Amino acid sequence: MARTGAPLFRQLFESESSTYTYLLADAETKEAVVIDPVLETIDRDLKLIRELGLDLKVAVNTHCHADHITSTGLMKKRLVGLRSAISKFSGATADIHLSEGDTIPFGKHYLTVRETPGHTDGCMTLVLEDQSMAFTGDTLLIRGCGRTDFQQGSPERLYESIHQKIFTLPDQCLVYPAHDYLGQTVSTVGEERKFNPRLTKNLEEFVNIMNNLNLRHPAKIDIAVPANLVCGLHEL
Repeated sequence: MARTGAPLFRQLFESESSTYTYLLADAETKEAVVIDPVLETIDRDLKLIRELGLDLKVAVNTHCHADHITSTGLMKKRLVGLRSAISKFSGATADIHLSEGDTIPFGKHYLTVRETPGHTDGCMTLVLEDQSMAFTGDTLLIRGCGRTDFQQGSPERLYESIHQKIFTLPDQCLVYPAHDYLGQTVSTVGEERKFNPRLTKNLEEFVNIMNNLNLRHPAKIDIAVPANLVCGLHEL
């Protein structure tokens, strides 16, 4: 059950890239924000927004994704007045370029930007005004973290970002990542600080782990990154 005064909240999933999209709205004014929307699920997302009678103000990406194409550009064409947002360090075009401490208001609520580079230069964590929820993008995953072997990745910066910008939030703050590959939907700051197998290590051990993951590049990286630099509208 939602706590009194809490925003309306929906967690949505795109199965091909295992991406979570988040919809938050003021229950009274119906002003809303969507986080990390995916091109393939734009019709589903817009249908839900219409059904709930929401006034979507901002579509924000936590970073320039490499594994899927964002729907923000196409969504703007279908919703009058919608604005796109992304970090000013992402290198991507958007109506709003965000930096540390900026806020994204929706009704009486707002999200605050915490810059959390390391996976990419332009990664952000978005924190609800009462610090009850944090949308961590690819920076902090549930019992994991974003990779650091491409797109300006740096394990040292990622470790610092998580420990200084996310692990300083209250233990009970809910952690909602951009992806999960094991069916997990939510964690908490306290859980991740205690149980995350990578981030309970010291910096040297963490860097060694991250430098030896030997992961394949995302299947869509060559089309997703160029598209996401222009709000997902490249060659559409």
